[in-house]
Amino acid sequence: MHKTTKNPIFASLIQKMETDVRLFSGSATQNLSEQIATAYGQGLGKISHYRFSDGEIQVSYEESIRGQSVFVIQSTMPPADNLMELLLMLDAAKRASAQEVVAVLPYFGYARQDRKDQPRVAIGAKLVADMLALAGATRVMTMDLHADQIQGFFDIPVDHLYASSIFLPYVQSLNLPFLTIAAPDMGGSKRANAYAKHLKAEIVICYKQRSKANVVDKMTAIGDIEGRNIVLVDDLVDTGGTLCKAADMMMERGALSVRAVCTHAILSGKAYENIENSKLTELIVTDTIPLKQQSPKIKVISVADLFAKVIHSVQNHESISSNFIM
Repeated sequence: MHKTTKNPIFASLIQKMETDVRLFSGSATQNLSEQIATAYGQGLGKISHYRFSDGEIQVSYEESIRGQSVFVIQSTMPPADNLMELLLMLDAAKRASAQEVVAVLPYFGYARQDRKDQPRVAIGAKLVADMLALAGATRVMTMDLHADQIQGFFDIPVDHLYASSIFLPYVQSLNLPFLTIAAPDMGGSKRANAYAKHLKAEIVICYKQRSKANVVDKMTAIGDIEGRNIVLVDDLVDTGGTLCKAADMMMERGALSVRAVCTHAILSGKAYENIENSKLTELIVTDTIPLKQQSPKIKVISVADLFAKVIHSVQNHESISSNFIM
C-alpha cells in the first residue's frame, strides 16, 4: 500500500499509476487484440517481436509498464511458438516491474490433455498452467475451457468466460421452430443441457466410438431427431469429423436442418473440406483463433466486446458474473 500524501500532485500521480492499464498482443491474435483494445477504448501497447535466424523468439516492451496493470493477449493454438511467445511476454512484463500481469488466452491450448486417460501420458493442461504462473502471470482470463475443472490447476485467479453469452442471442435470432440442442458426445452433455434450458428446447446426446484421436468409427444418438432443427454445441472443432458425421447421421434420420456452434475454430487437417462436403447448414464459431481461410458455411462472431467488458470489470474490481449465462 502507498503512504498517503498531502501533496495533490503526488497523490494524482500515485492514483494514475495504480489505475493505468496497458493491453499488449502476441503475434498469433493480433487482429482480435486490436478489436479488444478498440472496444476497451485504447490502442495496443508497443511491443517488438524479434526472431533470431534459427527461429528463437525475443520480445521487448517498447514503453514503460512499471507499476501498471498489463494484459497480455495471446491464444496458444499450435505451433508451440505461440505459447512460448506468451511466456516470454509474461516474463518480460514481470521483469519490467508491472504491478499486475494478466494472461488473456482467448483459446487455452493443451486443454484437451486435462487428465491421465491412459498410462504414461502427460497432463498438458496442468503443465501449461504451471508455466503461466511461473512466467509471471498473476491472473488468467480465458474462454470455454475443454473442462471446467482445469481452473483448479491454477493457484492464481482464473476468469473463465463462456461464449454462450454471444452464441445464445444468435441462435435465438434464427427463430428456428422445433429446436433441439445436441451434444456431439457424452462429455458435452452438460454444455448442451445449459443451452437447452436457456432456449427451452429439447436435447439430444450423440454417442461416438473412436479407435484413435480425431477418428470417429461409429456414432448414434439418444433422443428425437426426426422433424427437428438441430443445433450441435461444442467447445472446439478440430478436424470437423465428429460434427460432420453427426450432421450427416441426423439428416439421414429425418432432421430438418443441422447447425453447429463451436467456440474455438482449430480447423486442422481436412476440416474445411469436411465441412464443405457435410450436410451442416452452418458452423458458427468465434474469433478466439483466426480462420486459415474463409468458407460460406462458417460464420464468425467476435468475442472482442466481451473480453473488453470483462477486462474493464476486473480492473475496476467489479463483478463479472453477469457475463455468465452458463
